[in-house]
Amino acid sequence: MKGADTVMRTLVQYNDWLDEESSNMAREGLRTLVVAKKVLSKEQYQEFEKQYHQAKVSVTDRSENMAAVLVRLERDLTLVCLTGVEDSLQDGVTTSLELLKNAGIRIWMLTGDKLETAICIAKSSGLFARTENVHVFGNVLNRLEAHAELNALRRKTDVALVITGASLKMCLQHYESEVAELVCACTAVVCCRCSPEQKAQIVMLLRKYKEPLRVAAIGDGGNDVSMIQAAHAGIGIEAKEGKQASLAADFSITQFSHVCRLMLVHGRYCYKRSCSLSQFVMHRGLIISTMQAIFSCVFYFASVSLYQGLLMVAYSTAYTMLPVFSLVMDRDVKANVALTYPELYKELAKGRSLSFKTFCIWVLISIYQGAVIMYGALLLFDADFIHVVSISFTALIFTELIMVAMTIHTWHWAMLVAELFSILMYIASLFVLDKYFDREYVTSPTFLYKVLGITMVSCLPLYIFKFLRRRFSPPSYAKVN
Repeated sequence: MKGADTVMRTLVQYNDWLDEESSNMAREGLRTLVVAKKVLSKEQYQEFEKQYHQAKVSVTDRSENMAAVLVRLERDLTLVCLTGVEDSLQDGVTTSLELLKNAGIRIWMLTGDKLETAICIAKSSGLFARTENVHVFGNVLNRLEAHAELNALRRKTDVALVITGASLKMCLQHYESEVAELVCACTAVVCCRCSPEQKAQIVMLLRKYKEPLRVAAIGDGGNDVSMIQAAHAGIGIEAKEGKQASLAADFSITQFSHVCRLMLVHGRYCYKRSCSLSQFVMHRGLIISTMQAIFSCVFYFASVSLYQGLLMVAYSTAYTMLPVFSLVMDRDVKANVALTYPELYKELAKGRSLSFKTFCIWVLISIYQGAVIMYGALLLFDADFIHVVSISFTALIFTELIMVAMTIHTWHWAMLVAELFSILMYIASLFVLDKYFDREYVTSPTFLYKVLGITMVSCLPLYIFKFLRRRFSPPSYAKVN
């Protein structure tokens, strides 16, 4: 197991070369393991088996009793050998880490390896640049030493940090918030000699003091399960160590390099699509609420609904649901472009796709379009009130479908089907629902030009504004396209 060489040092009768050779192997990036043995007589083994059985059947403190029996056995071991195993990196790890760093993602490495091994792996994987300033946090045993080391780290800028689990534990006991602030300011962090519990503790530290940020934990072994479960998003890699991490994670991958596509492509698409869908669901409700408010004000706050129950239900389900929800198929850039320009992902951290500003913009759009449709229908309707319902509701449906079409970046066949199906369904409703629509009136040219006029006034200014903005101040994804 990782870190076993340090444990074995206190248990074996060894020569002076053990520490030196294990450090030499660690500097070469090898995983070191000390092998030792102890010969037991029959009486000694029987005595150990008796004590171990009593510890296993004890009612209280079973784990502590079993550990105490094993400690008494693991004494005065005879050194057999020291091994060094190369733990080669998967293909594409260096490139993947570079892409993630260019995307503005802070990367930490939590490992149980020796200090020298951890530094060697961090440099070989590209987590540390060859010329980057690396600050090795000293071993601290008390509060004063922890304070001095933290002050030394505070005086440095743009450094990569290497810290041991024991030193981090001591610092967290006395200076938890200061540690979170200083460590997060480093360009990269390597925490070596970490136990599984410490890995989870570090994740919880980030979640506590860096709340706007989101933490993703990636691991491939059983000792990473607690860390994966503590993060906002857990990513498990199916590796030779087993599937414990994969089964405990939110996402499962087979290669570390797949993290780039998972985050930079699918993560980006998911965020952008969720923002568009949220805004349109809000717009769909606000625009009809605005129309109802104006209608009530015009008719002296009479408690009369603009649209009857069937039309209200059909508006939010049959007529507009499929086009709005088809936005989940939209994508602003292709997958290869998102991987070629990882800086596009960095803009997501600014939250501009769904913010208070965008919320206010969509509120204003909803109020404007609702007012145009309602006042336009009231000005252009004839003598019958049913014409107000026909004109305004038809203009409302067309406006919503046009707004969806204006928002789409890349058309998908499902979007076309959703738009056409909704239009055909509504046109059929004009003839079928004669209780709500005057069949003779909706087939007249007068009805058609009134609806087209209102729809044009509600949508054309927004299209012109969007065109000018894309022309003179295009977003980043439009530039790379």
